[in-house]
Amino acid sequence: MLKQLGPGLITGAADDDPSGIATYSQAGAQFGFGMLWTVVFTYPLMTGIQMVSARLGCLTGRGLAANIKAQFPKPVLYTIVSLLLLANTINIAADIAAMGEALRLLLGGSAHIYSVTFGAICLLLQVFIPYQRYVRFLKWLTLALLAYVAVVFTVNVPWSQVASRVIWPELTLNRESVMMIVAVFGTTISPYLFFWQAAQEMEDLRHLHEAGQVITHEASRGHLKRIRWDTYIGMGFSNLIAFFIILSAAATLNRAGITDIQTSAQAAEALRPLAGNFAFLLFSLGIIGTGMLAVPVLAGSAAYAVVESFDWSSGLDKKLHEAKEFYGIIAFATVGGVLLNFTPIDPIKALFWSAVINGVIALPIMVVMMLLGSNPEVMGRWVIGKRLRWLGWLATLVMLIAVVAMIVTI
Repeated sequence: MLKQLGPGLITGAADDDPSGIATYSQAGAQFGFGMLWTVVFTYPLMTGIQMVSARLGCLTGRGLAANIKAQFPKPVLYTIVSLLLLANTINIAADIAAMGEALRLLLGGSAHIYSVTFGAICLLLQVFIPYQRYVRFLKWLTLALLAYVAVVFTVNVPWSQVASRVIWPELTLNRESVMMIVAVFGTTISPYLFFWQAAQEMEDLRHLHEAGQVITHEASRGHLKRIRWDTYIGMGFSNLIAFFIILSAAATLNRAGITDIQTSAQAAEALRPLAGNFAFLLFSLGIIGTGMLAVPVLAGSAAYAVVESFDWSSGLDKKLHEAKEFYGIIAFATVGGVLLNFTPIDPIKALFWSAVINGVIALPIMVVMMLLGSNPEVMGRWVIGKRLRWLGWLATLVMLIAVVAMIVTI
C-alpha cells in the first residue's frame, strides 16, 4: 500500500510543517475547540484542488509552471513564480528556525547552529541522494506527524464536547476569529503544494516513459485512480494531524489560560508543565520530523516553478551537472531561508507576510488550474469531470472569500 502512495501523501504531510503547526497551535490555544470545524470543512476543498494539480502533471507530462507558460501571458507566469519563490524562502526560514529551536529545547545549545545544520542536511540530501531513494525517506518521515495524535492521548479530552464543537462551533465572528479562519485556510490550501504534486506526478510519468512503458488508455485510467486515492489519503492524513494539533492545544493550553502562541517551539515549551515531558518530547520531535519533510518540498516546488518558466532542465532524479539551474534554485531558497534567521527581520512578521502572499497568489493559481483542467486543448479526453469541477471552483470561491476577509481585517 505504501508503494502506491507517493506525491499525494508527501504533499499532504508537508502541509503540516512547523509553520503550520504554529498556526494550528495558536488556533487551539486562542479559540479552544471552536476552530476544529475548519480542518473538517477544508478537507474536500483541499482534496479537489490538489487532485486537479496532480491530473495536470500526470496527464500533460508537464509541471504547473510549464502549463501556465503554454496558455497564459508571460507577465502572469513571472509574477506568480516570483511571489512563490519569495513566500517559499520565508517559509523555509520559519521552518528551519522552528527546527533549531525545537532541538535547543531538547538538548540545549545554540538554536542558530542547529538551524544551519538542518538547512545543510536538507540541501545535501536533495542534491546528492537520488530521488527514488530519497522519496522513501520522505514517506517514513510522514510518520513523525503521528506524534501529534499521540499527544492527545496523554491528556484529558472531553470527546463529547469536541464532537459537538465540530458539528456546531461556538465562535464569535470578530477581527481575531476571522484572521484565524483565514490563516487556517491559507495554511491548508497553499500554492507550493499545487506545484509540488504536479511536478512529482510529471516525474513519475517521465520514469515510466524512460522505462519503455507505453501509456495506454487503460493505464491512464489506472493512474487517475491511483492519484485519486493517493490524494484522498494524503490530504486526509494532513487534515487529521491538523485536527489533533488544534485539539491538543485546546485541551491543554487554552484550558490553562495560555492563548498566545506564536511559534511551534513555544507550543512545545508551554505544553511541558501541562501535559508532561512525554507530550513535550513528542511535540518537539514532530516539529523536527515535519521540518525535514517540508523544507525539501518548499525548496523543490520553487525550483520546479522557476526552471519550467525558462525551459531549463529539472528533476530530483538528475545529477547536479545535468540540472545546475534546478539545484541552484533549491540552494538559493534553502540558504536564503537559513540566512534570513541571521537578519533583524522578525520571523513571525515575515511568516505573516508569507501567509498573505500565499493567500494572494493561491487565488489566481487556482483559477488558472481550473481553466487548464477544463480545457480540452490541454487535457485532451481527460478534462476534469463535473463533480471535480464543482469542487475545484467551490474551493476557489472559498479562497476568494478568505482573501477578501483577510484584506478587510488587516
